[in-house]
Amino acid sequence: MTSTIEALLFAVGSEGLSLEDLTNILDKDADVIIKELDKLNEKYSSEESGIELKLLGNCYKLTTKEKEKEYLKKLATETSNNLSEAALETLAIIAYNEPITRMAIDEIRGINSSQMIRNLIAKGLIENVGKSDLPGRPNLYKTTDFFLDYFNLSNIDELPELEEEVEVLEDDDLYKSKYSEESV
Repeated sequence: MTSTIEALLFAVGSEGLSLEDLTNILDKDADVIIKELDKLNEKYSSEESGIELKLLGNCYKLTTKEKEKEYLKKLATETSNNLSEAALETLAIIAYNEPITRMAIDEIRGINSSQMIRNLIAKGLIENVGKSDLPGRPNLYKTTDFFLDYFNLSNIDELPELEEEVEVLEDDDLYKSKYSEESV
């Protein structure tokens, strides 16, 4: 059962699982689950392990050990060099509008974003956070904690303000040309 708990914690990633979640999923008593979590903790306490089991809030999560921080920063730096303009554009749309559906992203970008979304999920910068109430129940996407680390942000509110330039036209300006007719 230890390996099952490990697999579950790995699968949910930064979300983590509470003791209640684990007891419901595994249909076991809390005492049994705690013993298995202790076994996992013992396994990860070894110097050979780069991850550890932590209880953060009320959720158990697999996290990287502090000693690996330098390499994770290097990975994030290398990943940043691999983001195309289209990926950055898609990422910005998601960050400023999260949670958001693919259709809404497509509408803003004016192009299909399916592949970009798959790439950003694969890089761990965005995640599927559920379903929208819109017809067809499309997936909702938002940025991850890795996104915040990657861009050195504490939270999403630290994103810079968007400056939006909007040219306001008077009604009659719609029918006037900036070019005037010259008499010949």
